[in-house]
Amino acid sequence: MVRPPSARPLRRRYLNAKYPLVVLRFEDGHEIQLRRGDGKSFDAYAGETIKVVVVWDASAGDREVIAVMKAEQFEEG
Repeated sequence: MVRPPSARPLRRRYLNAKYPLVVLRFEDGHEIQLRRGDGKSFDAYAGETIKVVVVWDASAGDREVIAVMKAEQFEEG
């Protein structure tokens, strides 16, 4: 479900310091990929749910959801 435009946008940040490749998967279907050591700021709506997925082996499609977080739970960016 995509949030209506009346929702308040937030600027957030995520840093991947631990995993080989992390994918942030948003409710509207878009994804942000971050390699180990990379950080990225992104816009999300207040209340939006974002899945944090680790890709262990990209060639095998081996993925694991390690967290499901609301936009407010990410650090401000």
